[in-house]
Amino acid sequence: MVLRIFIVFVAFVGACSSVRCETLRFGQIPSTARAVSSLYLYIAEKQGFFARENIAVETVQIPGGTGNMVAALDRSEVDVTQTATPYLIQAALNGSPSVAIAGTIANPIYSLIAKPQIRDFADLNGKLIGLSLPIDTISISMRKLLALKGLGQGDYRVKELVGTPLRAACLKSGECDAVPLGQPDDLIAVKDGYRRLGLSTEAVASFQFEVIAARRDFAQTHAPAVIGFVSALADAFRFIRDPAHRDDAINAIVALTGATDDIARATLKLYLDPDRGVLPRQAEIDLDGLAQVIAFMGEGGAIKPPLPAPEQFVDLQYLRAAGAQ
Repeated sequence: MVLRIFIVFVAFVGACSSVRCETLRFGQIPSTARAVSSLYLYIAEKQGFFARENIAVETVQIPGGTGNMVAALDRSEVDVTQTATPYLIQAALNGSPSVAIAGTIANPIYSLIAKPQIRDFADLNGKLIGLSLPIDTISISMRKLLALKGLGQGDYRVKELVGTPLRAACLKSGECDAVPLGQPDDLIAVKDGYRRLGLSTEAVASFQFEVIAARRDFAQTHAPAVIGFVSALADAFRFIRDPAHRDDAINAIVALTGATDDIARATLKLYLDPDRGVLPRQAEIDLDGLAQVIAFMGEGGAIKPPLPAPEQFVDLQYLRAAGAQ
């Protein structure tokens, strides 16, 4: 039986008045709509980067997790989408015509957040940890962190929870003893008395976590709009990284996520002081980081050797045309 994805919410992120304006339907899962991972999209709209390129971005929220986003592309329900790289790779190997055209989160920082009474990793022995799906890079990096700290996969129980809101709720309800959380949720949890045991970057130094994907045929037949879209994203990341716009970026995080000013400042400080490679400089795709994801998938048995080259899953012509790769 084929799983159908239903569009549950549509909103215009950006609009333009030009007769040459083209609308792109952007696929998004509900859990990321108001997360820091969508900051670049918010900035691109608020700073007029989409309008400058004569593009209107229509966000289409699709339930069911990141794994459904490439399927939505393949069925032409959306034109471009943010997706985690393992799902794109897996779909492409199974015949999907979708390909990465730009980079977003490159090297995410996930905190393993535990109940206050969990003092260290040893206290997680036999406990329940809420992770994402096994193929997800969140789960891969957390398992590597746990192994680094002396815990094998048989030393703890796992509940699969896709999306930060579900994992945070499991921790707060008391069912989960520890969960990985991104920003600002991890910083808020620590402020509320939960304990941070470690960071994903302790175990995994660099990989390409998320990308923007499109179908090859759509991108080719809508090249000017795709180049303009990529150019707007590149400017959004340049804006976020620019020290002169630090306060603007902080205010955008507050407006987008509802976080407090101090949490928003702590988030950008974690990313950029020093630069930990969380954000791309200008929406570029890190091919070495993508190769690392492929290696992770090979280790986990999701891909059989010989492992494919990262170039198989990208089309860099739009980034190059935008001067961003």
